Amino acid sequence: MLSGQEAIDRLCDPEAGVSAHYVVEEDGRIFRLVEEQRRAAHAGVSFWRGREDLNDSSVGIEIVNPGHEWGYRRFPPRQVETVRSLCLSIMRRHPVPHWRVIGHSDVAPDRKQDPGELFPWQALARAGVGFWPEGAVAEPRPTAPDGPADLPRLCRALAAIGYRAEERTEMDEDLATTVRAFQRHWRPDRGDGRADPLTCRRADEVAAGLARLEDRRR
Repeated sequence: MLSGQEAIDRLCDPEAGVSAHYVVEEDGRIFRLVEEQRRAAHAGVSFWRGREDLNDSSVGIEIVNPGHEWGYRRFPPRQVETVRSLCLSIMRRHPVPHWRVIGHSDVAPDRKQDPGELFPWQALARAGVGFWPEGAVAEPRPTAPDGPADLPRLCRALAAIGYRAEERTEMDEDLATTVRAFQRHWRPDRGDGRADPLTCRRADEVAAGLARLEDRRR
């Protein structure tokens, strides 16, 4: 939508069939639209770590931004801080580990782009919201070659992270869409959907880091 108010109006319209628990405006204001214990229709057809229809098992936060259609831009610091505080408060009320805070583009790569490559996932992870692998570089190495990728290994890493990624030996549009979603979250400097060596390495790092966290939780 073109403005936060337009988005809220649509999310509150019964005929629209969409809703979210929270909306965070660019100036940091929070609008609670649905009680957390109730289901909101923010994820739609979705998948993550073996679960489908994430509306049934998630709290949805919409973050006001013009988006890729209307002039996507960086998120103001006050808005990011509000999102951080809101996520931490939700995690205190529910058994949600910090590494399971993800984006709509992660659970529905073929339909959603938000929050996108400008969202500060790395900074939020340092503040206890989301996950960023230790030692992962924020920018690609200038000398990283664009050679052929080990696609089966990449698919296994993406599936271990949580994406729907069936193992394959050739790149197709479905895999490119999933890789693009992964890049928006964990390699924001490159969002072309190509399985270049650094993207593949980052996927391995994220998968290994999440596996360690899950093991500790058991």
